[in-house]
Amino acid sequence: MRDPGGMTASALAAFAALLADETRARFCLALLDGRAWTAGELARHVGVAPSTASEHLGRLVAGGLLAEERQGRHRYVRLADARTAYLVEELAAHTEPGPPAAPTSLRAAGARSAMARGRTCYDHLAGRLGIAITEAMTVRGLLLQESGFALTARGTEWFAALGLEPLRGRGRRPVVRACLDWTERRPHLAGAAGAELCRYALDSGWCVRIGSERAVRVTAEGERALAELLGIAPEALR
Repeated sequence: MRDPGGMTASALAAFAALLADETRARFCLALLDGRAWTAGELARHVGVAPSTASEHLGRLVAGGLLAEERQGRHRYVRLADARTAYLVEELAAHTEPGPPAAPTSLRAAGARSAMARGRTCYDHLAGRLGIAITEAMTVRGLLLQESGFALTARGTEWFAALGLEPLRGRGRRPVVRACLDWTERRPHLAGAAGAELCRYALDSGWCVRIGSERAVRVTAEGERALAELLGIAPEALR
């Protein structure tokens, strides 16, 4: 008789091995920006040879962590889905139980500060920006956090007033989900509602991407909108 537990353990060990290599882990963290990257872009980002990047990406695609797209001669990869992004972000949040190591350069310090202030976590907002929005929605009765995240009827109306419908066409994806923020160590809003809000913030000019990482900056227009809609003080977003 075959041991189902043994089979599961073997599959789990093989899956975990995909992220046991630092280069592959850095690829996955970079892809948390929700965009598709070429193998060359990822190789330059991590600082490895193109042949090395291609080998590692092949393993990640074969293991189901990444999805591959080809356009002409170009090969693009992205995280397989939101569930994969959630897994990577959750693992990242649990890898630094203490304060992170001090940055070794002004550039690194600036990048870390920008990421902590506001960033995208696959397809939703994170960092102090994501936390501020999540907490403001909770205070205003749009979101419940008592036993997991839940959007209230008032919250659904709030989204509808912005022309957003997180309940429509979501398939198996939850409307809202708590995602542990690896810099703030508190949950921020994810799920279909988080994705809708992030897309709207970028499309409407509330936020703009900065640098080559996932960092975003709240614009003056975004500060005014978030103050009006959620009562968030502009100082909390800077």
